[in-house]
Amino acid sequence: MGEQLKLIVEQLNRDPFKKNFNLITFDSLEPMQLLQILNDVLAEIDPKHALDIREEMPEQTVKRMCALLGMLKYKPSGALSDVSVFRQGLVAGRKPVVHPILYWLLQRVPELKKRAYLARFLVKLEVPAEFLQDDVINDTYNQYEELVEGFKTYHKECELLRTSGFSTAEIRRDISAMEEEKDQLIKRVERLKKRVESVSNHQRMLEQASQLRVEKEREESLSHQKQEQKNQLFQAEQRLQRSQQQLTDLRQAAADASPESLMKRLEEEIKINSYMMSEKLPKELEGMRRTVQYLKKVASEPAMGQADLQELEDKIRDVDSQINHLIEKRMMRNDPMDDKLTLYRQQASIILRRKESKAEELQEAREELARTEGELRQRSSQAHASEGGEVVRGDELKRLVVKLRSKGTVYKKQRQEIAELKAEYGVLQRTEEILKQRHETIQQKLQAMEAEKGISGYSNTQEELERVSAIKSELDEKKGRTLDDMSEMVKKLNSMIVEKKSALAPVIKELRSLRQRCQEISPDYDEKKAQYESCTAGLESNRSKLEQEVKALIGETALEENRYHHINCMSEITEMQIQRAAEEMKAYVSSDPVERKKAIREVYMKNISEQELLGKKLREKQKVVRESHSANMEQMKLWRDLEQLMECKRQCFIRAQSQASVGQVIQEGGEDRLVL
Repeated sequence: MGEQLKLIVEQLNRDPFKKNFNLITFDSLEPMQLLQILNDVLAEIDPKHALDIREEMPEQTVKRMCALLGMLKYKPSGALSDVSVFRQGLVAGRKPVVHPILYWLLQRVPELKKRAYLARFLVKLEVPAEFLQDDVINDTYNQYEELVEGFKTYHKECELLRTSGFSTAEIRRDISAMEEEKDQLIKRVERLKKRVESVSNHQRMLEQASQLRVEKEREESLSHQKQEQKNQLFQAEQRLQRSQQQLTDLRQAAADASPESLMKRLEEEIKINSYMMSEKLPKELEGMRRTVQYLKKVASEPAMGQADLQELEDKIRDVDSQINHLIEKRMMRNDPMDDKLTLYRQQASIILRRKESKAEELQEAREELARTEGELRQRSSQAHASEGGEVVRGDELKRLVVKLRSKGTVYKKQRQEIAELKAEYGVLQRTEEILKQRHETIQQKLQAMEAEKGISGYSNTQEELERVSAIKSELDEKKGRTLDDMSEMVKKLNSMIVEKKSALAPVIKELRSLRQRCQEISPDYDEKKAQYESCTAGLESNRSKLEQEVKALIGETALEENRYHHINCMSEITEMQIQRAAEEMKAYVSSDPVERKKAIREVYMKNISEQELLGKKLREKQKVVRESHSANMEQMKLWRDLEQLMECKRQCFIRAQSQASVGQVIQEGGEDRLVL
C-alpha cells in the first residue's frame, strides 16, 4: 500500500498534473478532493471529463466514472469485485476504492489515452432489433458499420506508418543527399557540355536529340489515345448491337401484336401503376409513419420496470377477452342478413388480399429485375476490364426479358385457369360425394329388392362380368398397339440420338477447354478457400467471444438499472417521510391552535384519551356485570325450569285431546282425573 501511494504521489507531481503533493498531504485529502483528483486523471485520458464534480450530482459523477472505467477495462480486485460495494465506495470517495484506481490509471496513461480515443469511434451504438426492421434505419446502420470498419483500416495503416521506422530526421537526411546528388548531376552536365562544345555540329545534334525525346513522348501519348479509342469503339459496337437487338425485338413484338393488344397491355400497366401509387404505397407509407410514431412514443416514455410490463400484459389480456366476448355475442345473434353480408365481406377481403399479394410480387419482381440488370452490367464491366475480350450479354438479357414478360402473361393466364379449375374441382368433388351417397342408397335399395325376389348378388355378379370383359378388350387393344409403338419409338430414338450427337459436338469441344481451365483454376481456388476458412474460423471465434462479453455486459446493465430504480424509489419514499416529519414538526411547534390540532401527535393524543375513557366505562360495566352475575344465573335457571314446566303442560294437553274418544278428563282441585 505504501508503494502504491508513493507511485501515485510521484506521478501526480509530474507533468501534466503538477499537484505538489507529499505522502502526508495526499493521505489527508477529503473524499471530495480525492474524487476531484480522480476526475482530473480521467480528464487527462479523455478530455470530455474535464469538469468540476461540485457542479454535478454524485449519482451522475459515479455513473460517468464507471462508464469510462468499464470502457478502459478496469476490474476491481478482492472485496471490491462486487459492483454495489464498488459503487458505494466510489460515491463516498473511500481511499481503498479510489487509490487502486489511481494506481492503475497512472501506470498506463498513454495506453489508456489511445484506448479512449479509439472507443469514441469503435464502441458501436446498440440499436434494438425491432428498429432495424425499418429499411432507412437498417441502411443507416450498415453505413455506420462500414465507416467503423474503414476507421479501423485507416488507423492500422497510420500505426504501421508510425512504427515503420520513418522519421523527420531520416527524411531530412534523404533530402540533403538528394540535393547533393542534384548538384553533382548539374556539375556533370556542365562538364559534358564543355566536352560537346569541341565537337562540330553539336548544336544540331542537341536539337535532334530533343526532337527525338519529344517524338517518343508523342508516340506514347498516341498509343494511349489509340487504346482509348479502341475501348470507345468496342463500347459503341456493344451499344449498337444492343440497340439493333432492341429494334428487332420491338419489331417482332409489333409484328406479333395488334394495336388492341398493345393498348390493352398499356392499360394493364397503367392500372397496376395507379393501384401502386393510389392504394398500396400510401398504405405502406401510412404504416411506416404509424410505426415511427409508436417508436417515438416509446422512446419518449420513461424506462419501464417489470411491474409496468405486467400491467400492460394484463390490459392486453383484458382487451383480448373483451374482443372474444363481443365476437361470441355477435355469433350468438345469428342474423341471416349478417351471414349473407359476411360471405360477401369474406369474398371481398380474399380478393383484396390476393390483389395486395400480387402487387407485392410485382414490386419484388421489379426490384429483382433492376438488381439483376445492375449486377449484369457490373459483371460485364469487370469481365471486360480483366480479359479485354468481347462479352456480349446485354442483348441476350433483353431477349430474355422480352421472353420472360411474354411468359409472365402466359403464366398469369394459366394461373387464372388453374384457380378456375381448382374452383371447378371443388364443385365436382362435392358433386361426386353427393352422387356417391345417392349411389350407396340406390345400391342398398337394389340389394333389398334382390333379397325380396330371391336373387341376392345378381347386380354384383353382372358388374364384375362387365368389368372383366372391359379389361380383356383393353388388353387386346394394347397388345395390338405395342408393336407399332415400339417400332416408332426406336425410329424416334435413333433420330434423336443423331440430333443430340450433332448438337453436342461443339459443346463437348467447349467443355474440354473449360475443363482444362478448371484444372488450372482449382489450385488457386483451394488455396483461397483454405484462407477463407481460416479467416472465417478466426472471425467466428472473435465473434463468439464478443457475444459472450456483450451478454455479460447486458446482464450487468439490467441489474444496475433495477438497482438504480429501486434506489430512486427508496429515496423518494425517504424524502416523503422527511417532508411529512417536517410538516409534523412545523404544526407541532406552531403557535396557532388550529394548526396544532392538525398535527398527527395531537390527533393521536385525542384518540388515546378517547380510548382511555372508553376503557374506563367498559371496566365499570364489567364490574357491574360481575356483581350481578350470580343473581342473574339463578334467575336464568328459574326461567329454564318454568319453560320446562310449560312444555310439559303443553304435551299433557295434547295427549288429553288425543284421548278424548276413550274417556273424559276432569280437572278438580289442581288434579286431572280420567272418567271412562
